[in-house]
Amino acid sequence: MLRIENLTKYYGNVKGVENLSIELNDGEIFGFIGPNGAGKSTTIKCIMNFINKTSGNIYINDILVEDKNFEYKNLIGYLPSEIHLYDDYTVLEMFKYSSLFYSNKALKRALELSKRLELETNKKIEDLSLGNLKKVGIVLALMHEPKLLILDEPTSGLDPIIQEEFFNILKEEKKKGTTIFSSSHVLSEIKKVCDRVGIIKEGHLIKVDTISNFNKNNYLNIHVESKDIEKISKELNINIINNNFIYQGDINILINKLSKYKIDKLLINEPETEELFIDYYKEEVC
Repeated sequence: MLRIENLTKYYGNVKGVENLSIELNDGEIFGFIGPNGAGKSTTIKCIMNFINKTSGNIYINDILVEDKNFEYKNLIGYLPSEIHLYDDYTVLEMFKYSSLFYSNKALKRALELSKRLELETNKKIEDLSLGNLKKVGIVLALMHEPKLLILDEPTSGLDPIIQEEFFNILKEEKKKGTTIFSSSHVLSEIKKVCDRVGIIKEGHLIKVDTISNFNKNNYLNIHVESKDIEKISKELNINIINNNFIYQGDINILINKLSKYKIDKLLINEPETEELFIDYYKEEVC
């Protein structure tokens, strides 16, 4: 459904992405992760043909993405990272207006999604919170039941309950055969719904793998407070900075080693990609 071949985009002398190639299968959820400035949004803007590529080709359902082609646009649902709409419209008016571009079923679909996302449709766009504005963007991206869904940081601003419902909606779309390309810097979100993940660093795609293989790496973010922090660092052969470090491996082994020392505080959770990239991009291991 989506094929990117040697995509390169430079902003003058500044690299956005370089020689990036990805191919997505029908009905696949693909996670695109990397820290801010890695090239995620540049890639998406090129897919959407919002900016001119320096070189390379992008195909959607074997249709070349270029200015003279419009057929592929009907296949796409797009959620930008920042939502900008007509402020004086109500949510319902926005949906009615947008539905004019699609089939008669689009408005009905929009109202169904609004109910699931707990979105009040009588409010004006200008009065919406960041989270509710993001809900409007989600509905607009999905209302016409696209074959390809492009999502740029889709869950920012959503509360945890709505996030879970959004993930449920994505899983339903996948079952219908929709291909989903979702960028994020939140590792736990990507791991919840994606089939494969692509990792981008400084404009280069450095790794593509299945989520099952990615999970085997078992990275954890550890915060430990102790008077013996230097001894712990030497024991683990890990640099501990401001009481924090990234750990890979069996958590039981770690706890056994830490049990030798007096621990004042221990916190264990999954790292966000920013933390993961800072510690492990030097070795290009994820």
